[in-house]
Amino acid sequence: MTKILLATGNPGKIREMMALLLGFGAEIIIPGDLNLVLHVEEGGNTYTENAARKVLAYASASDLLTLADDSGLEVEALGGAPGLYSARYAPKPGATDADRRVYLLDQLRGLSRPWIARFHCTVALATPDKEINFAEGTCHGEIIPEERGEGGFGYDPIFLVKSLGKTMAELSMDEKNQISHRSKAVRSIIPILQSYLLLT
Repeated sequence: MTKILLATGNPGKIREMMALLLGFGAEIIIPGDLNLVLHVEEGGNTYTENAARKVLAYASASDLLTLADDSGLEVEALGGAPGLYSARYAPKPGATDADRRVYLLDQLRGLSRPWIARFHCTVALATPDKEINFAEGTCHGEIIPEERGEGGFGYDPIFLVKSLGKTMAELSMDEKNQISHRSKAVRSIIPILQSYLLLT
């Protein structure tokens, strides 16, 4: 069975992407399965650049068909911040997801609501010979000042999906994978992934 490497160590991303690719007809593996430890500097100026850096590094190291993503939260009232820096937004060394949520809400305090926001995801698919394809997805909503829900990760507990009246953290995995930015990007790239699998 063809193997597809998910180029991430983020447990939340792994759970979501595994669920999206379930029953896909390929073996989905993660870097830990290969004892593969890479540090890829996310110094690009766009999500696409960062996703490309990650996917190329892991595809080259593993010689496998590889999926990577770069994603971020963009808040209108903050001029699109934290954006590319979502995972390292809080200045506190070793900041947790909770620390980042607290810091984000501190930045928004005093600014008029609603705090319109969107999640963006760019997914990159690379072959071992360095051919890359990209797909994007967005999910629109707003930031709320109190955390709700136990699921998800990152900024999910304060990101309200208005059409559902729930935060991302209140959604089941199935619900989240119907509307999330990452699910939209992954679903968009699946036809390209399938075409590669047919050639192997």
